[in-house]
Amino acid sequence: MKFLADSMLGKLSRWLRMLGQDVTYNVKLNDNELLGLSKKESRILLTKDLELYRRASAIGVEAFFVEGKSESERLAEVADKCGLTLEVDMEKSYCPICNTKLKNTPKEQLSGELQKNTYAYYDKFWKCPNCGQIYWQGAHWNQITNTLYEAQTKLQKLKEKRKNRILS
Repeated sequence: MKFLADSMLGKLSRWLRMLGQDVTYNVKLNDNELLGLSKKESRILLTKDLELYRRASAIGVEAFFVEGKSESERLAEVADKCGLTLEVDMEKSYCPICNTKLKNTPKEQLSGELQKNTYAYYDKFWKCPNCGQIYWQGAHWNQITNTLYEAQTKLQKLKEKRKNRILS
């Protein structure tokens, strides 16, 4: 799936990229440029701007108005709307910084680029071929896992709410 996020959704953009989604994010784009790019590249426009959402809908641009206050709420909303899985598969992830597909890179090729402890304690690495950023599932991974767990819980509640509305 391809998305275009407005300037208020930078963190969400990075999360979606980790989840394997192609997300264009550029804080310099104005509303007209967002609408044009979304239409030109067939991207779903993600926005927290209700007026922009209404304009997009009026001209036939697929858009989603993101209302969540926390990243886990926003992830749950987008996953619910677009049928996304809230699990990171590094083989499918895009660089959170520049939106380029990450490449699994043997640790031996990175020996001069990693700190000694990182090199000693971790074995799996992914490198962005565009910006050169290196990723691994280090100590920060627990926080990523916790946020995704919260989002999965919220997603389940959204689905239950919708099911209950249908049944009543």
